[in-house]
Amino acid sequence: MEIIETEIRDLKIIKPQVFEDERGYFFESYNLEKFANAGIDIAFVQDNESKSMKDVLRGLHFQAPPFAQGKLVRVMRGAVLDVAVDLRKGSSTYGKWASIILTESNKFMYWIPAGMAHGFLTLQDHTVFFYKCTNVYNKPSEGSIRWDDPTLQIDWGTKQPILSAKDETAPLFEGFVSPF
Repeated sequence: MEIIETEIRDLKIIKPQVFEDERGYFFESYNLEKFANAGIDIAFVQDNESKSMKDVLRGLHFQAPPFAQGKLVRVMRGAVLDVAVDLRKGSSTYGKWASIILTESNKFMYWIPAGMAHGFLTLQDHTVFFYKCTNVYNKPSEGSIRWDDPTLQIDWGTKQPILSAKDETAPLFEGFVSPF
């Protein structure tokens, strides 16, 4: 397992060691000791899975304290453009974003620590997205930022994704008061 630092502190790319043969493949998607040695010393309390058609954009979502969530995300089928935005007030990368393509073929994972907004755009039909969370979901603590925010200027590669009503009307980053 290779754990790679990104330009945003604590946001990490995880490349598992995949063992393939004529029967299929095997890889370790989580190892407490290896993650702790890489600075991801957390406990997961909830797993989530979604299935989406191509061009569905989910995000940018976060959970405010005391229900803030770190997420370990990966694609089990299909592909996504996965985006994280730093919302931590004291961070030197506050308001910056980073992205990665996660696919069923590359099997990469993204560690998104608490204090970041998260979203993804599906690049293939029937994409199955899986994530482990460090805290339980709490509806009153949920928050979002508009996917096409002009201040953030995230390059999603599309101008007309399929959105939920909530994501269509999410607030802009300008004037956002971070709870982190």
